[in-house]
Amino acid sequence: MTRPALTRPALTRRRIRALVAVAVALAALTGAFVWFAGSEDRALEGACDGVLPVGEVRSVLGDDTELDVTNRTEGSFGKKADSAAKSGESGESAKSGESDKSSAKRANSLSVHCRITAEDTGHIAVSIAGSPRPRAEYGYDDLYTAVPARRTLPVPLGHGWSGLFATDTARLDDAEDGTATTAVLLDCARRGDSLLITVETALRGAATLDDPAVRPDFVRTATATAEAANDHWGCGARLGKPVRSVGLPVNEDEYEPLLGAKGTCAAVPTASRSAVSTARETARDRAPRESCVLGTRDGSPLYRLEAYYGPYAEDARSQYTRDYDYENVTPAEKPAGRLGRSAYWAGATCPRGAESALYLIRADAADGETRRRPDLAYERAALAAFATASATHHGCAAPSLPKG
Repeated sequence: MTRPALTRPALTRRRIRALVAVAVALAALTGAFVWFAGSEDRALEGACDGVLPVGEVRSVLGDDTELDVTNRTEGSFGKKADSAAKSGESGESAKSGESDKSSAKRANSLSVHCRITAEDTGHIAVSIAGSPRPRAEYGYDDLYTAVPARRTLPVPLGHGWSGLFATDTARLDDAEDGTATTAVLLDCARRGDSLLITVETALRGAATLDDPAVRPDFVRTATATAEAANDHWGCGARLGKPVRSVGLPVNEDEYEPLLGAKGTCAAVPTASRSAVSTARETARDRAPRESCVLGTRDGSPLYRLEAYYGPYAEDARSQYTRDYDYENVTPAEKPAGRLGRSAYWAGATCPRGAESALYLIRADAADGETRRRPDLAYERAALAAFATASATHHGCAAPSLPKG
């Protein structure tokens, strides 16, 4: 006996409308997902005025992770200061002497900030600033994003870059071990103009700065951003090569005999009266900021020597104007002098219209009022040796030195 063929129930209009509604709902959900995913990609591609390297960011934070992007771009780069600003700055420029003749001609207000956060992985925070800044900004907040330099000494980026690699600490068992800051300075083809790119990379989990194979991961975003920024804003700077290795910032216990110093402390004399016999130092290698810490035999710090170039010199002068204005004379007003009772400064004119370099020696942990028998002659001698060696390395003129 042959069974009758099974037949499907006819689609009524009600069933057709129900199926259509489900299909529309699914399409809407799919469309919403695509829109949100696409918006995240668009936000990432547009971050930091479009110069953020999306591939590098994804590689560092994770290809499949969800990212939160914040972004802000203000100001302009490479334009001449208007006549009103020039006239208002003329008196201050005359006061500042050698500090920065180019800033009277240009005022780069460009300020770009973006932050990309992955909830489970970490974050990348980028800032891009044009230099020199308008004089109206001097003496208030920091002109540029700072690099950590209190507990460790930043090391040069090397590989043809003028840059720094910095951390608060470089010890494996510290909570901040997965956070580092990379700064790249681009000296533009236009006389006196520059771009400073600063990138903080914080990674959670197994990432450790003590692993030399991992450290370049903390640098790649900065150098790739610098390459794109160089083209985007028409800077025309000479770029470095890919950074395949980078050193560790120097910790407080990494001191050596001063007599054997070969880096930033080279040529600085010892002092029997002040008991100066050890040094913490880094290589130079075109770093826009240099440090040398002088100490006693057990490494206890006595003096700190600093060299600032480009935007860092401009920023330091601005902050000393803010913090030491009551002293009447600051590094923004004279090429060399004494700052309070605990510091001397020197200055040097650098090539291509760049901000004049600034060199400082400061008694460690001294407020200028508590030192009973300061060795002022040694401080001037140490500053002279440090500034002369640094200026020579950077191609700057012989520094102007304090007299007494």
